[in-house]
Amino acid sequence: MFVFSVRANKPKLIAALCILFLVLIIVSFFINKNESPVTKGNEINAKASSEEERIAFLSQFGWKIDDDPVEVTEVIIPSEFNDTYTKYNEIQKNQSMNLEPYKGKRVKKWVYEVENYPGYAEEESCIRATLLIYDGIVIGGDVSSLEKDGFMQGFDFPES
Repeated sequence: MFVFSVRANKPKLIAALCILFLVLIIVSFFINKNESPVTKGNEINAKASSEEERIAFLSQFGWKIDDDPVEVTEVIIPSEFNDTYTKYNEIQKNQSMNLEPYKGKRVKKWVYEVENYPGYAEEESCIRATLLIYDGIVIGGDVSSLEKDGFMQGFDFPES
């Protein structure tokens, strides 16, 4: 039988606890920093603080857009989702995003004209890409048609 005793003095114990606390803070910072609303194998860059980053975000999916947004507004994600928001959030979940953590939050909505949707001529200009941005990160959005019986889909470029 072995007996191991350690004589701990207060300064050493406090110093060890402080170091442990700092290590935990640093580790949690790096873990949280790597989390992204877009989680497609962490290949997609969801940064959207600047015009260049928003254009680059949509370019990752193959979209060509007019550099000038058609609309920039602020919207509040509802605290309780109705049927429309529930269905819209299903589109988000299918592209590894989720609006539920942002319920009640004010977000920026950027809308761009899509120039290269298959089957639509550039001059028709009826296809839009919408980005929902919170704190400089894309948290959701869609590509949709303005036509009467139009469509709404996620960011993935459609197969030919």
